[in-house]
Amino acid sequence: MKRENISDAVIRRLPRYYRYLCDLCDKGVNRISSQSLGTKMNVTASQIRQDFSCFGEFGQQGYGYNVEELKCEIGRILGLENPHHLILVGAGNLGRALLNNFSFDRAGFSADAAFDTNAQLFGSEINGIPVYSVDELDTYLQSHPVDVAVLSVPQAVAQSTADRLIRLGVRGFWNFTNVELTSREPDVIFENIHFANSLLTLCYRITHR
Repeated sequence: MKRENISDAVIRRLPRYYRYLCDLCDKGVNRISSQSLGTKMNVTASQIRQDFSCFGEFGQQGYGYNVEELKCEIGRILGLENPHHLILVGAGNLGRALLNNFSFDRAGFSADAAFDTNAQLFGSEINGIPVYSVDELDTYLQSHPVDVAVLSVPQAVAQSTADRLIRLGVRGFWNFTNVELTSREPDVIFENIHFANSLLTLCYRITHR
């Protein structure tokens, strides 16, 4: 199956598989069946086998999956073997929380710099990551490769900030602004994060349990 034909649902399950497999490796588990993995993840064994078949043949009949090998293979599919560089724009409360608490390296990214409009932050560091003025974005991006920008800026400037970064060559956005960002450029990818969606989903489930 061609990669462009793989559904978004399958792609979104891959990080879950990878996270569970990392946990199993940390616990010293050497092999696991699709049935056992499915039970842990609340996914059917047939769904797991169908998902993995999109990328090749994994596991052996009667043996299951080698946990370490499967973890590495899914990591490769996710692109974790490639070096990715990331900056954060908007070093307020949410931005600082992300830099202080999220393990970007485990997701295959190097968090290299942060940018803000607050002059009191210029020249400081957040968890070892230097903070610059947003006025320095143009100069920084001319000399540093950046694959993804994490956006935690106010909603009023979310789209204009994204447009500026797109003009400067950034093509991936992890967007925490609660604005659905868009671009006419076909190769620009937005991953829009809405905390309220998760909470509203929980609200529905506890209401209809």
